[in-house]
Amino acid sequence: MKTNHTIHDRHDHQHGPDCGHKTIEHDGHKDYLHDGHLHHLHEGHVDEHVLAAGKTNPAGCTPPHTCTGHDASHTHGGTCGHDAVSHGDHVDYVVNEHLHHPHDKHCDDHGAVRLARS
Repeated sequence: MKTNHTIHDRHDHQHGPDCGHKTIEHDGHKDYLHDGHLHHLHEGHVDEHVLAAGKTNPAGCTPPHTCTGHDASHTHGGTCGHDAVSHGDHVDYVVNEHLHHPHDKHCDDHGAVRLARS
């Protein structure tokens, strides 16, 4: 049975063990963290994956969370040094194998991710 999936068009980068991108374990396989996206090599093309919001990776507000992977003045964004990842309907940042979501002057803890060896 064929399943619907989103294909990343015009992807000229070849992901692999030496490509320089980190990987995370996702739904029983490895996805590459690339420019805020999860890329999965599939049937000769690259699929766009998104981490689903749910029990393992909730998307709620967690104001009591204290970030330990960076100082309190750190601001997540495109040049902050942390890998961005699509999570539900928003973007999180991977910090010490946890998803951080900047929200309302604090970081929400959106659960753990497991970095894998590419």
